[in-house]
Amino acid sequence: MTKKYSFSGGVHPASHKGNDKALTSPKPVIKLKPPELVIIPLLQHLGSPCKPLVKPGDPVTIGQKIGEATSFVSAHVHASISGTVKAVKNHPHLSGVDVLSVFIENDYKDTMFPGLSKPDVASLTQKEIVECIKEAGIVGMGGATFPAHVKYSPPPDKPIDTVILNAAECEPYLTTDHRLMLEHTEDVVKGLELIARAVGAKDIYIAIEDNKPDAVKAFQEAVPPGIKVSVMKTKYPQGAEKQVITSVTGRQVPSCGLPFEVGIVVANAATAYAVYQAVYLGLPSYERVVTVTGCVKEPANFLCPIGTPFSILFEAAGGFTEQPAKVISGGPMMGIAVNSLDLTVVKGTSGLLALTARQADKQKESNCIRCGKCVDVCPIGLKPLYINAYAMKNDFENADKLHAADCIECGCCSYVCPAKRYLLPSIRLAKAEILKLRKKK
Repeated sequence: MTKKYSFSGGVHPASHKGNDKALTSPKPVIKLKPPELVIIPLLQHLGSPCKPLVKPGDPVTIGQKIGEATSFVSAHVHASISGTVKAVKNHPHLSGVDVLSVFIENDYKDTMFPGLSKPDVASLTQKEIVECIKEAGIVGMGGATFPAHVKYSPPPDKPIDTVILNAAECEPYLTTDHRLMLEHTEDVVKGLELIARAVGAKDIYIAIEDNKPDAVKAFQEAVPPGIKVSVMKTKYPQGAEKQVITSVTGRQVPSCGLPFEVGIVVANAATAYAVYQAVYLGLPSYERVVTVTGCVKEPANFLCPIGTPFSILFEAAGGFTEQPAKVISGGPMMGIAVNSLDLTVVKGTSGLLALTARQADKQKESNCIRCGKCVDVCPIGLKPLYINAYAMKNDFENADKLHAADCIECGCCSYVCPAKRYLLPSIRLAKAEILKLRKKK
């Protein structure tokens, strides 16, 4: 019997008794007709915002660089449609603040930037692969949005021996990666091999949950000798970076540490596909697949230009079956609730979820009953109830002693709490305050 990998803690969300992914997982990706106007933020990544390279009135083409990274931890931004720059100004962003953005009016000619070129893949050195990834503006497309070229440039004294493709996609509802893995299996594998070349890793794993048997089979048939397909038990948050590492290799990333410290790099499936497109096809990161689901008439996965307004995607899904009480960018466990459909798709937008009033019902918080369920399910082994108590008293030094900064914000604790304590929001607060305290010290 094939071993199935897992980790301690975690939950099994039952939003629709396991049928939430079935709304979109059987449906091939639909290429969305480019909208009349895209609004492209110059901050779509962790790190410094980009410097605009265009001004109102400038003509632009698909794949043209319109935002230049201003530091090492940053990522270039490219035009996702051809047309004319109408404005470069602040616009509401998923982060909750206004971000400098480029407004482009579509000319519907779909003209590609003439400067795009395909390198000789076989002859590329490690540094040249990383440079291709940097120029393409690729970030972690699972939602973390960490610049990929930074991730694939580990310190010289931290050699990487293992690369893991994170193909878990453990969040309910989301099927973006699932469809990419089915429709572009060989391309995802080629992207993964490029990442392994870039970091000098010899061991390559594909980590995928057992609720995607069709994708498991596709990978098993497509991978060359030397790449191992590791089937993991379906459990949330199996797709969290540290949990994938532990499940597949048994290694433990140290407290507040990063995977390179244990000789590992983890890449999301959509990121690997973007790497393939950048290196083999010379295409920068200007579009992505987004799952649009929930209370919509036709849930679907759409390939859309970066900068597409959320309203356009919901229209493409047939509109709402009823007025949603909450719209989430991402999945229901770790996604961000949005207050406007004028927000636009960025590189880390994996899905849009519309929830009904019943689904979004926020029950009243009551006193902790010390049941310990939050401790049992925490995949990091934290004590959320005590971190919550310290956070509510603004005692962030003691919250730090309980390793609040190690929280991966998966939301398992809030999900199982019978008292409906606002555990995750309070831990997020504690993490932010702990960061401030450390900077002062």
